[in-house]
Amino acid sequence: MKSTVETLSPTRVRLSVEVPFEELAPYINEAYKTVGQQIRVPGFRPGKAPRQVIDQRIGKDSVYAQAMDPAVQANLSKAVTENEVNALGRPELTEVKPIEDGKPFEFIVETDVTPAFELPDFSSLKVTVEAGDVSEEDVDADIESQRLRFSSLKTVERAAAEGDFVQIDLRATQNGEEVEGGSVTGMSHEVGSGNLLDGLDEALIGMSAGDEKTIESTLAGEQEGENAQVEVKVTQVKERELPDLDDDFAEMASPFDTLEELRGATRERLETAGKTAKANEARAKTLEALIEAVELPLPEKTVTDEVDHTRGHMQEQVQQIAGGFEEYLQMVGKTAEEFDAELRDDVESNLRQSIVLGQIARDRELEVSGELMTAEVVRQAQQRGVPQDQFQRFVDELRTNGGLQQIAASLRQQLALEEVVKEASVVDAAGNELTEEDLFPGRQKAGETDAVDTEDEDKTEE
Repeated sequence: MKSTVETLSPTRVRLSVEVPFEELAPYINEAYKTVGQQIRVPGFRPGKAPRQVIDQRIGKDSVYAQAMDPAVQANLSKAVTENEVNALGRPELTEVKPIEDGKPFEFIVETDVTPAFELPDFSSLKVTVEAGDVSEEDVDADIESQRLRFSSLKTVERAAAEGDFVQIDLRATQNGEEVEGGSVTGMSHEVGSGNLLDGLDEALIGMSAGDEKTIESTLAGEQEGENAQVEVKVTQVKERELPDLDDDFAEMASPFDTLEELRGATRERLETAGKTAKANEARAKTLEALIEAVELPLPEKTVTDEVDHTRGHMQEQVQQIAGGFEEYLQMVGKTAEEFDAELRDDVESNLRQSIVLGQIARDRELEVSGELMTAEVVRQAQQRGVPQDQFQRFVDELRTNGGLQQIAASLRQQLALEEVVKEASVVDAAGNELTEEDLFPGRQKAGETDAVDTEDEDKTEE
């Protein structure tokens, strides 16, 4: 096989491939087998008719035509590898000549490719994370939220104040006519929560049980945006009663016997969550700084194809769950143009990240260990609620639909990003440089899961 590459643009190339006729034998033989099983020739069992008979029945050109597609796919793959073409998206067959006896088989494809670009010096990337240390106020706030979960409501004979719960009846009218679906009775509402009608919370403050008031407000639902007069009647006022902050509360709300133990465990939990948040923020901002530092033209066809594919997939999902796609756009408050623009931005962002991190992974020769791969597959199975006796079936499905390759590619990109984070300058809001322990909490040694040997790679492929 011979092949040549012609650069059409920084993101697209043309591959011309020429395959000697004798190298087509495997594809032609397989085509004859397939055709022989499909046709019925008197005097011969299926698949046993000689080639001369098949040629007489349907013509040699028809058999050769069936051999063309697998011949193109196999030799295109070889040409891409031999010419070190980093193909993106699906190659487009632009010209193909029929297979003829004794003549080379020729075809031409065009494909988007990863553009050439320069990676920055990772140590030049400057990142500041905002996540701070846990304070006593943070612990107090968390303990208070725990108290709220164990609070109770008590009816009071006084006017409602912010934070109280009221039981109310509402009736909406327009021009003296009741709005369809605009009445409700016995609704419980927290004063000051702001999750009902505009102006309602302000009106409720100072109202007691039995009081009535009419306010002007904006409707929601089918009449969203329309003004209406809303009659408000308070039938009950209740205040929240919180448990005393003592050892009894700690016993009731947690596995701990004392309030001091509860506070200590709360601080430890918040500190663990804070470390994770700080590390995640460092990764996200480092990735953002990396992408901004790279000049990277994107292949338009690959972007457009991915936008179309993603939109089509989302439309199928929406139609199964929420009806028509237009109704979905109304529900999320977007026009079709706004939706497409946001989708294109997401696709371009993901493609940039994939290209840049993929290049770093190749440059650093990063590979995913079998241990890391297994851990991620197990995590995804648990996340999806796969029963233990169905785990192997889950793995087989991932292998069949390309899910394992996607997981490996994602993990490889994560390893690449870790390489950047290690070398970038990452500081907190006070200007203190983050250590590897800050950036990779929970690890004894940063990067110890990155190293793999040949045996691990073989296990991953298996």
